[in-house]
Amino acid sequence: MERRKTKTVKAGSVYIGGDSPVSVQSMLSVPAHDIEGNIRQAKALEQAGCQIIRAAVPDMEAVSLIECLKKEISVPLVADIHFDYRLALASIDAGVDKIRINPGNIGDDSRIKSVANACRQKGIPIRIGVNSGSVERNILAKYGAPTAQALTESALYHVSLLEKFDFDDIVISIKSSDVRTMIDAYRMTAEKCSYPLHLGVTEAGTYRSALVKSAIGIGSLLNMGIGDTIRVSMTDDPVKEVESGFEILKALGLNQNGVTVVSCPTCGRTRINLIDLANQVEQRLKGCKKNIKVAVMGCAVNGPGEAREADIGIAGGDGCALIFKKGEIICKLPEDQVIDRLIKEIEMMD
Repeated sequence: MERRKTKTVKAGSVYIGGDSPVSVQSMLSVPAHDIEGNIRQAKALEQAGCQIIRAAVPDMEAVSLIECLKKEISVPLVADIHFDYRLALASIDAGVDKIRINPGNIGDDSRIKSVANACRQKGIPIRIGVNSGSVERNILAKYGAPTAQALTESALYHVSLLEKFDFDDIVISIKSSDVRTMIDAYRMTAEKCSYPLHLGVTEAGTYRSALVKSAIGIGSLLNMGIGDTIRVSMTDDPVKEVESGFEILKALGLNQNGVTVVSCPTCGRTRINLIDLANQVEQRLKGCKKNIKVAVMGCAVNGPGEAREADIGIAGGDGCALIFKKGEIICKLPEDQVIDRLIKEIEMMD
């Protein structure tokens, strides 16, 4: 697919926009003053592959979290600021890699200019984050509701406040809990500016509903070539957000780092515990970085043929299973031995 052409900005070691890969983000959910808890969670996110981590900075005491996290992780860190420009300035001094703030909410031009200048001096980008609950009253009155048009106009209003002071290292997010509104808002914004876009469905719910909504919303936009960073927001462990984000990218061919597991839905021909086998294979290969496709198929007759494009796979029989590579059967084993052998074969693959 042809991706939308955007300006490139840099948050720490990660480039956003331009020809850079789509990056996966998440946000710390531990209370801001629990330093040890935030460090543990940040390390877990880093281990899961999270490429940008956002942390809430609700008050001056919480600014110390920035310095502590920067000593413990190498992932770029974003300070999430609401309303108080002094928190943004303090976070910049503390070494944060990116600021999330809405310029229109922090006061007069002198405050906006001070944040823009501080970010410019340190090479720090600003993410403008608009959602259905943050649209300005006059814009809401104009459109009658937080429509896609209202979200877009709000986002571009905040952009104009930074552009006034010649600051353009900007990333934009325009989130809605309504998937169609979210898609439309990002499409409109993509047509009106060349800034990188951070995609997400806000307030998407618990794991199952959030995954479905995000796959539709984020996935649809990425498939149009729109989007430079993503967050799969869910009321759950943020590590699951990261894992889900990478699955969306893999499904669209936008991330080739790591194993892709494909498995059949089972049918009346299945004679092994395919669901358990598929889950075990996925779990055992969770940390594998090899760019391979692994198939777990329920039928020994059709399995190798249907999964011929897989690099390696399992096809079930009656209490046994075949292991095949590129559609060619290499051995037959009892069901309880097949996963260990599969893993050994994968370990020997280049």
